[in-house]
Amino acid sequence: MLFRQLFDQESSTYTYLIADRKTKEAVLVDPVIEQVSRDIQLLKELDLNLKFCLETHIHADHITGTAKLRQITGCQGIISERAALSCADGFIKDGEIITLGEIKIKAIETNGHTDSHMSYLVNDNLVLTGDALFIRGCGRTDFQSGDAGTLYDSVTQKLFTLPDSTLVYPGHDYKGQTVSTIGEEKQWNPRFKRDRSNFIQFMNNLNLSNPKKMMEAIPANERCGDSIS
Repeated sequence: MLFRQLFDQESSTYTYLIADRKTKEAVLVDPVIEQVSRDIQLLKELDLNLKFCLETHIHADHITGTAKLRQITGCQGIISERAALSCADGFIKDGEIITLGEIKIKAIETNGHTDSHMSYLVNDNLVLTGDALFIRGCGRTDFQSGDAGTLYDSVTQKLFTLPDSTLVYPGHDYKGQTVSTIGEEKQWNPRFKRDRSNFIQFMNNLNLSNPKKMMEAIPANERCGDSIS
């Protein structure tokens, strides 16, 4: 398996490239519109055929690169069935598996940050957690139909039941961290050391400002990254 973690400085977003070395089939998870040229160049250099752009959720802090990548490569844009976007080429549900050669990518529904959030378990040994679980943190729950109790349940009952050795690759990091493990997060993530009621109280009182691009990003991402109405 070929695996790359790519970073967008402005939004602190990680995009992930996953590909089967034999079939040359590839997936990009959470592409960023400003980084499409970078992603296309990498696909060319590695001689890969982009089959899918997978979204973990409808993002509020950046515009997805899916629409542009679809135009250039003919790939399919895939998102949670709960998002029900008319622009998507396909929808994925909890437990469904996408296969690329010998690679299996399993969708794990992890709602709470939004009401249509997926994490992706790759070959049973690494998980792309989007904004459900960060390294020593988690995504906010105060807009896009987020719910703190749902997020707590998603992380503790689904992600934390994966083997401790499972590598955790988040959707964002703001401190220069790149990877963790399920075991580390169970032991050291301060937000999930709380019980459920304390977690809900904590999350409901964060009082964070809205993401800078929220008013632009959400409508564009509801069109799969097409920022023109």
